[in-house]
Amino acid sequence: MNEHELNDELILLQNTIKDITNKFIKPRASEIDEEEEYPEDIFQVLKEHDLLGLFIEEKYEGTNLGILGTCVAIEEIAKHCSNSPLFLSIPLLASRPIAVAGSEEQKKHFLTSTAKGTIKCSLSMTEPHAGTDVANIKTRAVKDGDSWVINGQKTYCTGSSEADYIILGAKSDPGAGYEGLVFLIVPTNSEGFQVGRHERKMGMRGIPTCELVFENCRVPIENQIGEERTGFKTAMLGFNQARPAIGARGVGLAQGCLDYAIEYAKEREAFSRPIAKFQGIQLMIAEMFINIEAARLLVHKAARLIDNGNFGKEYAHHFSAAKSFSSDVAMKTSVDSIQILGGAGYMKDHPLERFMRDAKQLQIIEGTTQIQQILIAKNLLGY
Repeated sequence: MNEHELNDELILLQNTIKDITNKFIKPRASEIDEEEEYPEDIFQVLKEHDLLGLFIEEKYEGTNLGILGTCVAIEEIAKHCSNSPLFLSIPLLASRPIAVAGSEEQKKHFLTSTAKGTIKCSLSMTEPHAGTDVANIKTRAVKDGDSWVINGQKTYCTGSSEADYIILGAKSDPGAGYEGLVFLIVPTNSEGFQVGRHERKMGMRGIPTCELVFENCRVPIENQIGEERTGFKTAMLGFNQARPAIGARGVGLAQGCLDYAIEYAKEREAFSRPIAKFQGIQLMIAEMFINIEAARLLVHKAARLIDNGNFGKEYAHHFSAAKSFSSDVAMKTSVDSIQILGGAGYMKDHPLERFMRDAKQLQIIEGTTQIQQILIAKNLLGY
């Protein structure tokens, strides 16, 4: 089997996800966006089909199909709905600090519960004045006896209002720069924790994104993930593993746009023939196909590296490339697909305007396109 081909197990997963998406997710995609409705029903469908633990090892009751399997599933769902893949990508990101640095007890509880779908977790790093600039996080975590006491404000935490736990990045030593970062597991029913403003978003409207407020929020010492002063390394190893999943969302979204534009171009007539007959349309379709194929290969390569245990900083440029290129392809493909539909593409009767709004998020979250390119350059230059 060629290294770029999917094995039988992943092809079976791909077909299963395709059937589930066509039956349960595709019919709901527009409604989720229009109503800004959290699709709990879709979460339950994925739970019933044991699809929430694709990236989790069998000993923690996952299906152990790795990051590649997760990317395959995400792509299939994202062809029709951008919100629903977050039921796979949010727990992937949130679980990585525990998978990388957590105790065995933490892994048994949180990874197993994530795979079973009995808990929901979100990861929170971003603050009003610190996104990519992790060294300047202001949220403080101070030891007090057998507890950590947390004070601060977080923003843009996706899925947080539905979460049972927040995997929180905070500063234990504000003067230590990157080394002062610590990860804590914060139950959302903790005293001193509250979900603040729900953001009004351009796209990705079905999964809530909120601010979080911590006022003398106290959690037990054992809720610390890993050793002190190692939080930044844990964060980067976690982000490295999650970036191909963002890329997979971009590939799926772009493929969905292309598929829709092709069908429309074959049916829509101008000057007494289908517009698919015009060379200008054909050139746009060919370019979209080339870009999507390239993006998919980047994502799959990055995912295979991770599944083979290669997700340290020396491989980071591969993960940034997959995320960056796929996000840009999603944005460009959505815009070009709308152009093929002309005036119809601008209307809500067709899904492409929704895809365009959703695509923009991919170029921003978990490190903007520009930050990813800087990371690629620094890695290649050895800085």
